[in-house]
Amino acid sequence: MRKVNVLLIAKHFLVNTFRTKAVYPLMLVVFVLLCFSAYSGWVNYEKQNGIRTYYQEKARESWEANPDKHPHRMAHFGTFAFRQKYPLSMFDSGIESFTGNAVFLEAHKQNSVNFSEASLSTGLLRFGELSLAMILQTVFPLIIFFMGFSAISADRENGTLKIVLTQGARWMEILLGKTLGLMSLVLLCLVPMVLLMVGFLIVEGGELTRDLWLRFAVLGLVYVLFFLLISLVTVAVSASSGTSKNALIKLLAIWLLLVVLLPRSSQAMGSYLFPSPSKVEFESAIEEEIVLKGDSHNPNDPYFKMLKDSVLEVHQVSSVEDLPFNYGGFVMAIGEKNSSEIYKEHLDELMHNYEQQNKVSKLTAVINPYIAVKNLSMALSGTDFATYIDFQEQAEKYRYELAQKMNELQMEHISPAKASGSSGKAHVVSKEEWSEMPDFRHHFLSFNESLKNELFSLVSIVLWFVAASCGITYLSKKAKSI
Repeated sequence: MRKVNVLLIAKHFLVNTFRTKAVYPLMLVVFVLLCFSAYSGWVNYEKQNGIRTYYQEKARESWEANPDKHPHRMAHFGTFAFRQKYPLSMFDSGIESFTGNAVFLEAHKQNSVNFSEASLSTGLLRFGELSLAMILQTVFPLIIFFMGFSAISADRENGTLKIVLTQGARWMEILLGKTLGLMSLVLLCLVPMVLLMVGFLIVEGGELTRDLWLRFAVLGLVYVLFFLLISLVTVAVSASSGTSKNALIKLLAIWLLLVVLLPRSSQAMGSYLFPSPSKVEFESAIEEEIVLKGDSHNPNDPYFKMLKDSVLEVHQVSSVEDLPFNYGGFVMAIGEKNSSEIYKEHLDELMHNYEQQNKVSKLTAVINPYIAVKNLSMALSGTDFATYIDFQEQAEKYRYELAQKMNELQMEHISPAKASGSSGKAHVVSKEEWSEMPDFRHHFLSFNESLKNELFSLVSIVLWFVAASCGITYLSKKAKSI
C-alpha cells in the first residue's frame, strides 16, 4: 500500500464533495446545531448549578439559624442535599433530566431524590434533549452516511473506478483513501465544536482539574474512534453495493436498527426480564420490616423493652433516670441504626435489579456500537446511572451521620433525669453544637471509577473498530470494479 495514493484519493474525495453545492448548507446546518446545543448546554449548566448552590446555602442558613433546642427536634428538622452538575454535563445531559436533584434529609426516614427536570417539564422532554452528545450520536452518523454513501458506488456507476484500478491503484488504497477523506470532513465539523467546548469550560470558571481534562480527552478519542468506525462502514457498504441508491438504503437501515430499534428493544427487554417494584411497594416493604424489627418511638415495643432491660442490667441500675447518659438518645441511635440497615438492604436489592436491567442494554454493545458510545459518553460526562447512585449514597451517609450526631448530643447533654427529654427549656442544647456539623458537599466519581464502570463498553467499541478494519481488509481482496 502506497501512502501517496491514499492521500491523493482522500484529496480527490474532498474536492469532489466540495464541488457539490448541497454540502455547504448541510455543513452550515450542522455547525449551527452544534453551536446552539453547546450554548444551550452551557446556559442550562450555569442556571441549574446556580439554583442548586443557592438553595444548598439557604438550607444551611436555615439549619444554623435554629435557636437552642432539643437535639431530637433538630434531627427531625433536617436539611437538604442538592446534586451538583458535572461541568461535562453541558456536553451530554445523560439521564440527569429524569433523575432527582434534591433530597430532604431527616431522622428515621430515607426520602427519595425529587425535583427532576422531567417532572417539571412537558412530555416533549421524553423525545430527548438537544445536546452535543445527542447530535453526535444520532444525527452525525446520518450525515456521514449521506456524505459517503456514493464514495465508491458512484465511481463504479460512472466507470471511474475501473480507470483508477487500471492506472495502478489498489483496492486497499481506494478504501482507505475514501475513508480518510470522509473522516476529514467529520473532523472539519468537529474542530469548531471542540474549541467551543474548551471555551465554555474555561468561561464556566470552576475548578479545571486534571480529572476533568482527562475525561474530556478520552471523550474526544471515543467519538473520533466511533466516527472512524462509521466512516469505515459507510465506505464498505458503498464498495459492496451495486448502485448508490442501494448503498443509501442499506446505510439508512443500519442507522434505524442501531440508533432506534435496538436501544428501545433492549430497554424494554431489561424491564421485562427484571421487573422492579413501584415506589409504594418499595417503601411499604421497608416500613413493614422496620415495624417487625422494633419501633424506637414506642416505649412498649418488645424489642426496645428487652433492650432497656439489658442496658439497666449492664449498668446495674433500676431506672433509666439513673443511667450516666440520656436513654432517649440511646434508643433513637439504635432505632436509626436498625432502620438504616433495613433501608440499605432493600435499596441494594433495588439497585441490583436496576443494574440487571441496564446490563441487558449494556450487553447489546457487542452488536451495537451506538450503545457503547452512549454509555461511555454519559459516564465520562458524569451523567450516568452510577453517578446518580453515588450521589444517593453520599446523601444517605450524610443523613445517617447527621441523625446520629443529634442522638449523641442528646445522650451527652440532655439530663438522663427525664427519659424523653423532648420539651421544655431545661432540655435544650446550644445551637453551636449542631452548627459544627459540616454542610453536605457532593463529590463526583473519579475518572478511574467512571471508566471502570463502562470498561465493557470501551472494550466493545475497540473490538468493533478492529472488526471494521478486518472487514475492510477482507473487502479489499474481494471487491469488484463492476
